[in-house]
Amino acid sequence: MPHLCFSNLNALFLKLTKKYFGTDGIRGRVGKDPITPQFFMHLGYSAGKVLAAANWHMTKGSRPVVLIGKDTRESGYMLESALEAGLIAAGVDVELSGPMPTPAVAYLIRALRLQAGIVISASHNLFEDNGIKFFSAAGSKLPDELEHRIEAGLNEPLETKPSAQLGKAHRIDDAAGRYIEFCKSTFPYHLDLRGLRIVVDCANGAAYHIAPHVMHELGADVIAIGDDPNGLNINLDCGATHIATLQEAVKHHHADLGIALDGDGDRVMMVDKNGRCYDGDQLVYIIAEHRQQKKTFTGGVVGTLMTNLAIEHAFKKMKIPFLRANVGDRYVLEFLKQQGWQLGGESSGHIICYDKHTTGDGIISALQVLYALRDNDKTLAESMRGVLLYPQRLINVKVPKSFDLSQNRAIAAAQQEAEADLNGKGRVLIRASGTEPLVRVMVEGESEQKINYWAEYIAKTVERSDQS
Repeated sequence: MPHLCFSNLNALFLKLTKKYFGTDGIRGRVGKDPITPQFFMHLGYSAGKVLAAANWHMTKGSRPVVLIGKDTRESGYMLESALEAGLIAAGVDVELSGPMPTPAVAYLIRALRLQAGIVISASHNLFEDNGIKFFSAAGSKLPDELEHRIEAGLNEPLETKPSAQLGKAHRIDDAAGRYIEFCKSTFPYHLDLRGLRIVVDCANGAAYHIAPHVMHELGADVIAIGDDPNGLNINLDCGATHIATLQEAVKHHHADLGIALDGDGDRVMMVDKNGRCYDGDQLVYIIAEHRQQKKTFTGGVVGTLMTNLAIEHAFKKMKIPFLRANVGDRYVLEFLKQQGWQLGGESSGHIICYDKHTTGDGIISALQVLYALRDNDKTLAESMRGVLLYPQRLINVKVPKSFDLSQNRAIAAAQQEAEADLNGKGRVLIRASGTEPLVRVMVEGESEQKINYWAEYIAKTVERSDQS
């Protein structure tokens, strides 16, 4: 048995006992614990103490500086103020960017040489929810160790620093312009988007004042939709989680293609002129094939347990190594770092081009796809020719937060039945969501009739288990 030191055992134990942090920060219904101003103030204070203790990249005697960004939810004002108060009470200076995509915050942390960044967002959820994500000085999501330290600090009282040691707050006025220029810099200077009519669906979210400008300044004729947030309409019948709105708009405006982002701008879906949708799996394939063609591709591709089997087979045919990580962009990024690779993503549209940015970025990923299309003078459909996705059926089943999927024998038996019937010509994946009280049931295979039957059968088994 390999030797494990005490610190490693402790880290493994803590990883199993995180109370608040999920796979993508903390998320929940506004007004219910933990998404309350009281909790956020204490969270800010605890995070401030941890960051001060870490003393990252700071000259002696200086205070840590943390950037706070948010999406367009009405509750963002309240939570931002509470978080700001907690950080300042801990002696941390705060920079405020206002509404800003999650990947923009990750970029600005590095550009401004700050110690950390925080995004107030519930990503693709509707406005009733909100949440929080932390980023390190390197622009990556915080490691488990620091999340545990922050959680541990919530058990300690909030003790305000003396007045002379309190932090200060400052608003960044040019945050949007800085990020727009950064996005544009990832697109080759010898190419532009002139002659393309593009519909950009901003999901009434954080990219509403960013994404259309990026595409327009690169030369595209841009029709922006979902660009009028009112605090309550984020992700409502628009964006990457409701692609029908973009499909209709592309056809109505006779556009060449459409780009849909989610509420915090870290995922992307695309639509061609005929209204056909291209998910994260397909967009990663287009980027990878183009890079291999240009001889700029190094290493392999990281997908997830949800990645369509046809994409894996296509990479195998191209002799591109492929690995599956657990669902969640942080796990994709962990694999990329471990392997020294540059490209990975999820079917949901989280795509990481690690040579361009430290985190998943919907705008930059879209630009990498557009680079491939312009460079090869191809459409989305032409770029995917020859790759036929296997039918997949995904059903989300609501369950109580206390629901224990791992101990449920009925669900395990249903999965075994399905796998036996598919007989190696498909996959079954049943997992608890890391961000919502849901069990996700996915069945994939050659026969659409079989996958529909087994997906519905397993979903009903989950529902019955919940009621028992």
